Amino acid sequence: MLRIGVAGIGNISKIYLDNLTGMFAKNVKLTGVTDVAFQRAEKAAGDYNIKEFKSLDEMLKSPDVDIVLNITPPKFHYDVALSAIKAGKHIYNEKPICINREEADFLIKTAEETGVRIGGAPDTFLGAGLQTCRKILDDGWIGTPVAAVAFVMNHGPEHWHPAPDFFYKAGGGPMFDMGPYYLTALVNLLGPVTRVCGSAKISTTERKITNQYQYGRTINVEVPTHIAGVLDFKNGAVGTIITSFDVYSHSLPCIEIYGTEGTLKVPDPNTFGGPVLIRRLREEEWSKIPLLKGFAENSRGLGITEMALAIEQDRPHLASSELTYHVLDIMHSIHDASAKSRYIKIKSRCKRPAVL
Repeated sequence: MLRIGVAGIGNISKIYLDNLTGMFAKNVKLTGVTDVAFQRAEKAAGDYNIKEFKSLDEMLKSPDVDIVLNITPPKFHYDVALSAIKAGKHIYNEKPICINREEADFLIKTAEETGVRIGGAPDTFLGAGLQTCRKILDDGWIGTPVAAVAFVMNHGPEHWHPAPDFFYKAGGGPMFDMGPYYLTALVNLLGPVTRVCGSAKISTTERKITNQYQYGRTINVEVPTHIAGVLDFKNGAVGTIITSFDVYSHSLPCIEIYGTEGTLKVPDPNTFGGPVLIRRLREEEWSKIPLLKGFAENSRGLGITEMALAIEQDRPHLASSELTYHVLDIMHSIHDASAKSRYIKIKSRCKRPAVL
C-alpha cells in the first residue's frame, strides 16, 4: 500500500482528503499534509488524524511518503513537483500539469531519469459517466464519430471563490481552469488531437470581486477570458470547444459527439456521473443509458489511487503525464493559433487512454 502526502490545503483539498481516507483507504494510505499556511495544514491533520509536516522539505524527506499529491495553485505546480521528483517521490499534480510546456517537458524528462512517475488531474474521465460514454463509442452505437462540440461558459469564479486572483493570471483563464476536464474527456473518447486553430480575447482588463470574502476589490486580467478553438482529431473527427468567463447564461450542452449513426450527449466532464443520453438514426426521442461502470459519485482521488495500484503492479497508469502534457499542449496551441492567426500542429503524442 503506497503512502500519499498532500501539498496544499485549499478549496479542492477536502474532497481529496475525504476520499483518500474513505472510499480509497483500502488501496492507499494518506499519511500527512503540508501547506505554507500552517493553520490550514494543522487543522487538516487534526480532522483526518494524519501527520502535519511543517514544510514541503520535511514531507519530501519522510520515509512515510511515496507519492506527493500536489494541489497547490498552478504557479507552484512545477516547483513542488520538481522538488518531489528530485527527492525520489512519485508526483500527482492537480491540473494543469504545469503552466507552460517547457516546465512540463523538464519534469517528465527528470522523472524518467529518476525512475519515478508523474500523474495528473483531471481523473473525472475515469468515472462512471465518461467510461459509459467510452463503451458506447467503442461498441459503435453511434457509428463512426464525425464531430464533437464542448462548451464551458460562465461569468467567472470571482463571485464565489474565496481567492480568485490566480484564475486571471498565467496558468489561469477558462481554458486552463476548465479546459483540462473537457479536453481530457474528448481525448479519452476520440483519441489524440493533431492540429488546432482558435481565437482568444481578454474581454475586460479588470474584474470586480463580488464574493463575501473580498467584495469590491478588483483583479487585473492578464489572460484571455473567452477562447474558441477548433480541434482536428487523429481519427478524422472535427471538434469545437468554447471556454469563457464572459457568459452569464447559455443553453448549450457540455459535450456532444456526432456519429454516422447517431448522437451521444456526454455528461458534465467536471463530474463522475451522468446522465448519458443517446439518439440514434431516426429516433424521435433521447434514450437514457444506465451507467455501466462504477464511481458515479464525486470520486476525486481515483486517478492517484489507480496510479498507486499501477506502480505496485508495474503497469502504465491511466491519468498519465503523456495525457496531461498532450492536453497542456492543446490548450497552449489554441492560444498560439489565435496569436499567430494560423493552424498549429500538435507536436505531442498521446495514445487514447485504456479503459478503467
